[in-house]
Amino acid sequence: MLRTELLLQRLNEIGKSLERKGGALLLLGVGSVGVETERLDDYSDLDFFVIVKQGEKNRYIDRLDWLEEIHPLAYSFKNTDDGYKVLFEDGIFGEYAVFEEWELADASYTGGRVIWKDPMYGNTEIAKPSNPIPTLKNDSLDFPLNEALTNLYVGLGRYARGERLSATRFVQGYAIDRILSVLHLLENEVDYYPDPFGNERRLEKRYPRFAEIIGDMIQGYDHVPESAIRILNFIEEVYPVNRRLSDEIRRLANLTCR
Repeated sequence: MLRTELLLQRLNEIGKSLERKGGALLLLGVGSVGVETERLDDYSDLDFFVIVKQGEKNRYIDRLDWLEEIHPLAYSFKNTDDGYKVLFEDGIFGEYAVFEEWELADASYTGGRVIWKDPMYGNTEIAKPSNPIPTLKNDSLDFPLNEALTNLYVGLGRYARGERLSATRFVQGYAIDRILSVLHLLENEVDYYPDPFGNERRLEKRYPRFAEIIGDMIQGYDHVPESAIRILNFIEEVYPVNRRLSDEIRRLANLTCR
C-alpha cells in the first residue's frame, strides 16, 4: 500500500475507533489530510482534531488506547494541554488535539475535512472556523525591511564579539523572516497552498525566483557575514536603504569575514 493511502486509511480507522469508544462527536482531518489532500505525499503527517462531548476530553488525552488498538505506538509526547505528537510503529507520525465544542468558538484554525461524526451530531460547520487567522504578511515594505536591516547590524555586532549563535539567528533567521513577510509584494506568488501559520512553508513552489537565491542568504553558522552581505544586496535591489546604515553593515561584515 502506498504511504499516502496508509495515511488516509489510518485516519479512517481512527474515526472507527472513536465510534467504538464513545464520547466523541467529530473527527476533523486538517492540513494535507484535510481539505488539501492534493498535496498529500510520502512525507505528510496525520494532523487532526477530535471534538468530544462535555466531560470526555481527559479520557481521550490521558488514555491512548483508542490509538493503540488501531496500531501500536512507538512514541508519544504530550506537547500541549490539548493533545499529543505520536509515532506509530509503522512510521506514521501524527499530531492531534482534543477539544470540547465550546473551546473552538474563539479559536483560529484552518478549515478541516470531516472524517467521521456521531450520527446524532449536526454541527459540521465547526469544520469551517469563524475566526480569521491573523496574517503573517505585511502590506508595506517599510517596517519589515528596516527591521531586517537592523537585524543585520545587530547580528554582525554580536558575531564580532563572538556570539555566533545569536548572530546566526538575527541574520539568517529574523532578517529572513522579515523579508518573507513582504515577499508577496516583491514577486508574484504562485498559488500553492500558502500556510497562514508560516511564510516559509512551500516557499520553493510559491516563490521560485526567490528560492533560487535564498541559499546564499543562509550560508550557516560559520558564514554569517557573507550571508548578511547577500541579504543586504537583495534589500538594496528592492528598497531605498539608508546609505549610512548600509555602510555600517558592510563595515561590520568586512571586519568579521574570514
